[in-house]
Amino acid sequence: MSYDYLIVGAGLFGAVFAHEAVKRGKKCLVIDKRDHVAGNIYCEEIEGINVHKYGAHIFHTSDKEIWNYVSQFAEFNNYINSPIAVYRDELYNLPFNMNTFSKMWKIRTPQEAKDIIAGQIASLNIQNPQNLEEQALSLAGKDVYEKLIKGYTEKQWGRDCRELPAFIIKRLPFRFTYDNNYFNDRFQGIPMGGYTKIVEKLLEGSEVLTGTDYFQFREGHQGIAAKTVFTGMIDEYFGYRLGALEYRSVRFETEVLDCDNYQGNAVVNYTEREVPYTRIIEHKHFEFGKQEKTVISREYSSEWKVGMEPYYPVNDEKNTKLYEKYRELAGKEEKVIFGGRLGQYRYYDMDKVIAAALEAVNAEFRV
Repeated sequence: MSYDYLIVGAGLFGAVFAHEAVKRGKKCLVIDKRDHVAGNIYCEEIEGINVHKYGAHIFHTSDKEIWNYVSQFAEFNNYINSPIAVYRDELYNLPFNMNTFSKMWKIRTPQEAKDIIAGQIASLNIQNPQNLEEQALSLAGKDVYEKLIKGYTEKQWGRDCRELPAFIIKRLPFRFTYDNNYFNDRFQGIPMGGYTKIVEKLLEGSEVLTGTDYFQFREGHQGIAAKTVFTGMIDEYFGYRLGALEYRSVRFETEVLDCDNYQGNAVVNYTEREVPYTRIIEHKHFEFGKQEKTVISREYSSEWKVGMEPYYPVNDEKNTKLYEKYRELAGKEEKVIFGGRLGQYRYYDMDKVIAAALEAVNAEFRV
């Protein structure tokens, strides 16, 4: 055996595991089918701007240990996520807060907003929500639902809200303060210079092969490592023998514009169904860029099929049951550690990926 660990996937989970294993004197080979490291947090420099190639990533956490851990590898700026929502010719602040409500209803006080929302909910008289639409209406009332939830959600899922299960929206965070900070976490920001540099530092000391498909690679390299850390799709690992898990995919249209400021904000959501994309990202605003040009990305949500890039697990009842069956199979693979968003079929924020990777390290090395 040439390596202690073959790590499949050079994203955040695999990179953290590799870094910690190397610190413990282990020899690691990291492979990735893409032609670059960093997975979905990869940043590509265009016109001097760090472009989030696979969608916007804002680091946020309330876990001081995780913040201190990631801060070893980059200095973070003080970016605060404050997205804007566009509905037809109307513009609103997100998350739902007093700036949103004052614009929508021409009111000023928290009590006025609470009274309007409560009145709309009461008038609908939804006792037992049967689908996402009824659940959202029973939580937010008619105005917020129709302008800021309905169209965006239907584009994200590719289905009418009445066809989606109620549990997808368990709660809707309302803030009755004039605060546009999307996250409640104590620590947040963007790494200065982009995320790719963090992963490159994490991978120092490991051998890295990009443009390398695991399933082809293992055919000619049986026994190359004592153990495998697999961060790809768990159902693909087992050849989809129990059926394919479902995902939503995302398509990006990125273009360089000959202006210094296109939309005045990093993230602008388009909440009406008739606009085909869900949002536009203007990347320079993540790092307060002053470049003469700008780069924007339009995001289109789409159905996923085998062979496409998977982004969001569809964690409904059917898929959760199927994943549990794959997890049972995974538990029998004594020499394989499954991790990350695809390996554990779970939507992870970046801090939770790091925490999960460190937990896997602790279990492996009995820390």
